[in-house]
Amino acid sequence: MLVSYQWLKDYVDIDDIGVEETAERLTRGGVEVDMLHPRSEGIQNVVVGYVEACDPHPEADKLRVCRVNTGGETASIVCGAPNIKAGQKVITAKPGAVLPGGMKIEKTTLRGQESEGMICSLQEIGIEQKLVMKQFMDGIYVFPEHAETGGDAIEELALRDTVLELDLTPNRPDCLSMLGVAYEMAALLDRDVIHPETGHQENSESASDYISVQVDVPEDNPYYGAKVVKNIVISASPQWIQNRLTAAGIRPINNVVDITNYVLMEYGQPLHAFDLDKLGSSEIVVRRAQDGESMTTLDEEERTLSSEHMVITNGKEPAALAGVMGGAFSEVQEDTTTVLLEAAYFKPARVRKTSRETGIRSESSIRFEKGIDSGRVEEAAERAAALLEKYAGGEVLQGTVEVDNRPAENKKIQTSTAQLNRLLGMEMSAEEVLSIFRRLRLPAVENNSGIMVEVPTRRPDLDIEVDLAEEAARLYGYEYIPTTLPKGVTTPGFLTADQRKRRRMRRYLERAGLHEALTYTLTSPSHSGRLQLQELPGKVEVTMPMSEERSTMRTSLLPQLLDTVQYNRNRQITDAAVFEMGSIFIGEEGNTLTTQPQEKNVLAAAVTGWWDAHLWQGEKKKTDFFVVKGVLEGLFEEIGIFDHIEFIRSDHNELHPGRSADIYLDGKYAGFLGQMHPSVEKEWEIKETYVFQLDVDLLLTFEADPLFYETVPRYPAVTRDIALVVEEQVTAGEVRRVIAEAGGSLLHQVTLFDVYQGEKLEPGQKSLAFSLVYLDPERTLTDEEVAETHNHVLSELQEKVKASLRK
Repeated sequence: MLVSYQWLKDYVDIDDIGVEETAERLTRGGVEVDMLHPRSEGIQNVVVGYVEACDPHPEADKLRVCRVNTGGETASIVCGAPNIKAGQKVITAKPGAVLPGGMKIEKTTLRGQESEGMICSLQEIGIEQKLVMKQFMDGIYVFPEHAETGGDAIEELALRDTVLELDLTPNRPDCLSMLGVAYEMAALLDRDVIHPETGHQENSESASDYISVQVDVPEDNPYYGAKVVKNIVISASPQWIQNRLTAAGIRPINNVVDITNYVLMEYGQPLHAFDLDKLGSSEIVVRRAQDGESMTTLDEEERTLSSEHMVITNGKEPAALAGVMGGAFSEVQEDTTTVLLEAAYFKPARVRKTSRETGIRSESSIRFEKGIDSGRVEEAAERAAALLEKYAGGEVLQGTVEVDNRPAENKKIQTSTAQLNRLLGMEMSAEEVLSIFRRLRLPAVENNSGIMVEVPTRRPDLDIEVDLAEEAARLYGYEYIPTTLPKGVTTPGFLTADQRKRRRMRRYLERAGLHEALTYTLTSPSHSGRLQLQELPGKVEVTMPMSEERSTMRTSLLPQLLDTVQYNRNRQITDAAVFEMGSIFIGEEGNTLTTQPQEKNVLAAAVTGWWDAHLWQGEKKKTDFFVVKGVLEGLFEEIGIFDHIEFIRSDHNELHPGRSADIYLDGKYAGFLGQMHPSVEKEWEIKETYVFQLDVDLLLTFEADPLFYETVPRYPAVTRDIALVVEEQVTAGEVRRVIAEAGGSLLHQVTLFDVYQGEKLEPGQKSLAFSLVYLDPERTLTDEEVAETHNHVLSELQEKVKASLRK
């Protein structure tokens, strides 16, 4: 909402406070002023000039040499405007003048002719092109005859003004009008509101003789009123109306349209003027449009309507889209003499739906959508009639033809001083509370229960008691609300067990050298179903996606992480290690949702390139399966579940068949890790990349082993290294488990340190070398004890995995 400071002064006495203080008061009172726009900042030495003569330029067909009286002196000025001619009063920048943007005007020579100044268009003095009347859009502006030659042109155009740009919240539609802002300022300053003059003469004829009104949808249109004004003379509106409309961001058109727009900005009440002679009927019928019905609106666009839209008709065809825009065939034009003035109250929801579905957003629809003052519709119509009588020569017919289904009484809210103080933590007296309601023009009466407040129709945002508390707080002054500590028992914040585990997992991965990524929850259908933890019953598709690439809820984190690897590789970043912890979404069979989709928390990572590189020492370590497996083992140890984890060779069709494993937690599937299949790497245009994906929900709900600390052993350990020959399909994990079980309490540590397959072994065999550490923390082990346990380990290996010692 754009509010002219000079215009605002018509309704509330703010002469003693400047525009900056006005803005400050409004902002502190809850109506934020976002910006101040001085309309004539920097403009100097610009006057009203009278063109005494206008002759063709001898050297240029499109230029004129004008003799301009600037008040006591005459200057020769070369001008190229197509509408310049003798006898006009124009905006003249004298030598030394400064225009917006710091442009300085000096004497100059144009095609051999001296030019002592500049004749200006409205755009050249800072008015936006879209706000300039069509007749002056491509040329210079011409003042009315009464403008004083030599006078201050900026003063004549009422540009010695500042516009306040309000950033209104949706609950304050009352401030979408000059009167609404005036009520706000009057309340803040405890001053009177000066209401516009609405009185006018009426001739002997009655409006009901010319028009009838029928409303078929009273639930959408509680009030419709029509006034008739005859003998209208279409012309330019007075300069002061044009100036104020321009300040409000509205382009002047003609006196009738400008007056309806002026009242719109003044009262916040949209009005519409129909050419009664072109309406083609003596009746107005408000109804719903028929499906497929069409009409041409004022913007010359043909609109196809539906039964959800409300229209104003002449009994047959639509003449206006109710609350949004008028129709083209009944538009006020230069030959209009009789006007039907519409003033109505339309329900916000219906106008909002019509505006959204037709794509029309007008000053009228904005106000109807948010809610207008239903109690001032008639007053706004009378104000417009008075202005039409005064500035368009109109004769107002007697009465208003209307249909009124508005509630008879205003809403009332019960409150009390004690309750307001309790809500706000303040200590206002009853007198202060009643004074605040008086300043806000909210009729309030004390009763046995406290205070009964009547809510005027201009404040639709006041609905319950807490709304009154907010009003009391902002009028009393937010800065005067005392600072107090909360009462009652307080407890320090803490993390839940799940949150602590998540944080430990994140911190561990960061310490390990991975970077956390945040990718889109929405993905493409081609990525949906790829690299999943398990087969899912269905996917979740978005009803109205913003694009095909963001049309499906993700079922795995890995496709987006591979996109991240690809994105980095395309920018010559070949070493990448990223992880993400987030949700995947599981739909129902058939992809038709009947309930909310199930969410599962997942942890995934993608690593490619060099894992470690110390160029100075000449050391490099490339990422491989065992690097990523080692990171996961460290993660499982960090959260206390390492001893319950088992890695088993995977047959995942999108992972490398020899470099992948499934992960089980006490026999339950917990995820997978491995190198991407070469065909998948080729599809993503990336090099060798290793990934893992884990079921975080399973990891978090598993009862982790408690953490115990051991003292440094006081007694020596005994180490035995063994090289075992086993069948090729026997995994190192299986062998390690047999060793751990057979070694019992004396076996302290088992480490695999070598794997060999080659010419010294039979085909289908491999050698696994383990280091076994035997230790008793309470005493020194004897050779006999170690030998007995070690021999038991060897016999168990022979029996369970058919292992033999390598010779």
